[in-house]
Amino acid sequence: MKNLQLPPALKLSADTQLERFHEQACEEGRPWLDQQLDDEVFAQQLRWVWAGSEFVALLCIQFPELLRDLVDSGELLTSRSDNAVPAELLAFESEALLHSGLRQFRRRQMLRIIWRDLTGLADTMETTADMSWLADVTIKAAMDFLYAMLAERWGTPMGAVSGQRQELVVLGMGKLGAGELNVSSDIDLIFTYPESGDTEDGRSQCTNQEFFIRLGQKLIQALDNKTVDGFV
Repeated sequence: MKNLQLPPALKLSADTQLERFHEQACEEGRPWLDQQLDDEVFAQQLRWVWAGSEFVALLCIQFPELLRDLVDSGELLTSRSDNAVPAELLAFESEALLHSGLRQFRRRQMLRIIWRDLTGLADTMETTADMSWLADVTIKAAMDFLYAMLAERWGTPMGAVSGQRQELVVLGMGKLGAGELNVSSDIDLIFTYPESGDTEDGRSQCTNQEFFIRLGQKLIQALDNKTVDGFV
């Protein structure tokens, strides 16, 4: 790992944040943090990351268990840019829990990605791939949950010609479409669907267009609304 030497002003800022972290961390977390800081490499990385990202420093101070979990699980040392939707995004019991769960997942992954980026554990290609993965899996998890929720009431959209189930197609534009999202990127999405028709086997019925308009609106809310947990 490259030598991470902080200028005096940034070192003071990082040390101040570390003092705040000690104050906010639970009693159980303090011995763990002290033990981690005995590791010279980790201590150097922590000060470097906190000096470079106030967002990460405040995230750790507000949620001290996040950093501990990432270190103890080994996740801080890994990339997650694959095609699978993580298990923790597959079992929400309500729309409210979907909203909070997506935001908590994003919080954890942003800490991991920014840490790896600022410490040089990940190069630019890995960072943008991980950010694109984060966008992909949160969109997919939200869309799958909301589709099933709406289909329970309105039925499953069916193609008038093919007779086949219809899915919402989400097109990622710009940096997301190219797999090049960075940590400050917005995402631009286009929603479409293959075939017109009507829904079947629900408590009510509507056209495919009406179903997918509802789904698109719900998806935007799940990703973009700001709640006590932030946004996705």
